[in-house]
Amino acid sequence: MRRSWPAVGLAALCMTVGVPADAWAARPVVDMEATVLAAQIDPRRADHTLTPGAKASVLAVEQALQARNLLDAQWVDGYFGTETVAAYAAYQRSLGYTGLAANGLPGTTSLTRLGQDRYTVANPIGPGAKVPRDGYVVDARTQAMLAEAQRLLGYPLVLDQGSYNPGGDPTSAGTHDGGGVVDISVTGMTAAKRTAVARALRRVGFAAWVRDPSQGDWPWHIHAVAINDTDLSSQAQHQAGDYYLGLNGLAGRGPDDGPRLPITTWEQYQRGQ
Repeated sequence: MRRSWPAVGLAALCMTVGVPADAWAARPVVDMEATVLAAQIDPRRADHTLTPGAKASVLAVEQALQARNLLDAQWVDGYFGTETVAAYAAYQRSLGYTGLAANGLPGTTSLTRLGQDRYTVANPIGPGAKVPRDGYVVDARTQAMLAEAQRLLGYPLVLDQGSYNPGGDPTSAGTHDGGGVVDISVTGMTAAKRTAVARALRRVGFAAWVRDPSQGDWPWHIHAVAINDTDLSSQAQHQAGDYYLGLNGLAGRGPDDGPRLPITTWEQYQRGQ
């Protein structure tokens, strides 16, 4: 008589074909976009509010870090706070990574290796190759974002400072040490045009603010941080997180003084087009 697998159950099927039962179980899916976003926002929160849509992914990552004895059980809670960032950075260093590659933000390779036999990775993101722009260096993702902002505005944007510029401008407080961060020249722009540029940058996925000399030792410019760029320096990560929390990205953590519109990432913007 023909045997019915539903009648004997999954365990019997696995024993028959010689495959461990847990190999048939669906693995959790870690949404990389949501996980990286949480790693920027959560450490800047005054409480343990979770980043919407990220809990399950962050929890899977934290469980994998705990399994490697890098994160204490009390921090396995779906909140990608400072303890989880430090644990992830330690994991990156254990892989031999240094510098920006060990900044505590999950990269595609490290996130995939951490999840081996534990979870699968969805919505992978990355900065791409380093490319020249206006005499500076940016990554390909930032370049594409700037190009789209220019298309929306109908005129070019010129950089005052690029990315990957460690120690190049002390007034930048390390925000330009990694990728995803640029300063844009506003020479000759009216106040209305400066605001329009900041709005276009925010629309495509930057945390962008008009900076003026009263705020620091710098000339008028627009400072822009590409949200979810996995090459962001720690200082730039903090600015991206503060932007989501309605702050201005400066050391005093004052209220956001830029144009208000729904906050989005570059990938979310692309999907909406």
